[in-house]
Amino acid sequence: MRKNLPLLGRLALLSTAIIWGTSFVVLKNALNDIGTLWVLAIRFTVATALMLALVRGRIRGITRRCLTGSVLMGVALALAYIIQTYGLYYTTPGKNAFLTDTYCVQTPFLAWLFYRRKPGLSNILAAVVCIVGIGFVSLGEGFGEINRGDMLTLCCGVFYSLQIILMEQYIDSGEAAAISAVQFLTAAVICWAGALLFEKPPVGVPAMAWCSIAYLSVMCTGVCFFLQAWGMRYTPSSSAAIIMTLEAVFGALVSILFYHEVVTARVALGFGLIFAAVVMNELRPFRGKKLA
Repeated sequence: MRKNLPLLGRLALLSTAIIWGTSFVVLKNALNDIGTLWVLAIRFTVATALMLALVRGRIRGITRRCLTGSVLMGVALALAYIIQTYGLYYTTPGKNAFLTDTYCVQTPFLAWLFYRRKPGLSNILAAVVCIVGIGFVSLGEGFGEINRGDMLTLCCGVFYSLQIILMEQYIDSGEAAAISAVQFLTAAVICWAGALLFEKPPVGVPAMAWCSIAYLSVMCTGVCFFLQAWGMRYTPSSSAAIIMTLEAVFGALVSILFYHEVVTARVALGFGLIFAAVVMNELRPFRGKKLA
């Protein structure tokens, strides 16, 4: 059994990538019946409850500095999800999946801004390839104006990258699940505040929409957290990074099969370039702290 753990670890990560890949279409359909902030508020609340049940009393062991960092990371996480989800409302699930993945390429350059740590040659080449891919995916006919949803999705990557930067800056030690619980709680508070202030409460929501939110909260958060954390224990970080980039590929495939997204040859080429850029970047990943 023990000798099969590396294979099982990879399968756990692959399962995580597949489940996260399905989340784009599920969320897109849920947004037809429930406002963005209400969806995220409920999702983060359920995720917080799952994490608190997992960590129990261990959250008290977090240092003040680690707690501060976790709250800041929760703010960045909330902003990333809010912008990404609004972007999904205006674009297709496949585009949203691939453009979100560009945060991997953005992170080394944001680290340069914060820490004066220059990105490597592979990071620069990955950025160039990624920009070309974004052009093929997002620019209109004749490479004109960029779609609003695509622009928002690209902007959300800045906050995902900022979350990683904050992780390196503040998280010296601590229980991963406890840190995640604080992040989710912070994000839930922000989303609840936004939902109550700016969106009407959902009324007459069909059962299928509630099922979608339950799937996003339990499977795409709770189950995926466990699978990712367990899988990374038995998988080298380089292999884990590549497997997790498949999330965008599965997101596009699910969108084509179930959302009937039409992918032109030009968009498909853009998807391929973005995926190549992310893989190129992960071969020499950002050397910040990683949190399973």
